[in-house]
Amino acid sequence: MNPRITAVIWGLFVLAAQIALPLAMRDRLPDPLATRWELGGPAIRSMSLTTYIVVMFLTWAVLWLVALAAAERATARRQSRTVWWGGLFGMGALALGVNVTTVLANLDAPDWAATRLPGWQVLGVIVGGTGLAVLAGYLRRGAPDADFARRIPPLLRLGAGRRTVWVGHVANRWLALLPVAALAAALVLGLLYLTGLMSGVTATSVLPGLVLVLAAGVLTSSVSVQVGDGRVVIQFGPLGWPARRIPLSRIESAWSETRHPAEVGGWGIRGLPGSSTIMLRGGECLVLRYRSGGRLAISIDDAERGASLINALIAERVEQ
Repeated sequence: MNPRITAVIWGLFVLAAQIALPLAMRDRLPDPLATRWELGGPAIRSMSLTTYIVVMFLTWAVLWLVALAAAERATARRQSRTVWWGGLFGMGALALGVNVTTVLANLDAPDWAATRLPGWQVLGVIVGGTGLAVLAGYLRRGAPDADFARRIPPLLRLGAGRRTVWVGHVANRWLALLPVAALAAALVLGLLYLTGLMSGVTATSVLPGLVLVLAAGVLTSSVSVQVGDGRVVIQFGPLGWPARRIPLSRIESAWSETRHPAEVGGWGIRGLPGSSTIMLRGGECLVLRYRSGGRLAISIDDAERGASLINALIAERVEQ
């Protein structure tokens, strides 16, 4: 199975389990329920069942999305790949273990203060999470690097009297999970509301933020760049909107350059006007240098071919 698909399926499985387990047992759980215990002793902290479910969901969702966002760079080398896969599965197993032991400790308890968490369960969660981490890292340590390789295409040459167009595209599958997570969170809110675990006021106060994340994720998870007809057009999202059009007359030169999110401040549109980067994934970027002195870098596949065409079109304009 494709390793990217494996990582997504594992994350969604843990996400679903974090919600489904306490919901399935809610009739046998006290509300509030205990969430923290002294070592081998009584409970010392509690929270409402609704808050607990939201915390379990968000904790794993954040860890999972951060891990996926760092996947491309983290898995570029064998040693880093081993650590990344081990961390992804190990953290998921620990998150599941915490949820399972918490639910078991509260099961059929008359009150949260009357619960106890056996020390052997804590040890079992730690050993199980560590064991799965080691196994996942071991199985993935020898995986080939082909999934993360980049191709360097030959340079373009313009034919006399021919109209030449180049289109580059990049989609970050991990950033595309942001709207998926937002949609899943919205469904969880609806489920909590329908089951009476969350009030309508609370649900409606959170929903606008989730809609914003959903829209932003859809619009910024992919970028297309088109070179031709005397301009460079940058289009965002599957619908190609919004779009930015840059006349070739404003561009002095273009080249391909390798950049990573850590070097430019993260993912998304980074930097300031005059020196900015549209970063969706680490690796090959198309860099435009304006005649005014500013620069714009776009992470895009086949960037060298696009830069070659831009420079050829600029040279053609100068000769005319």
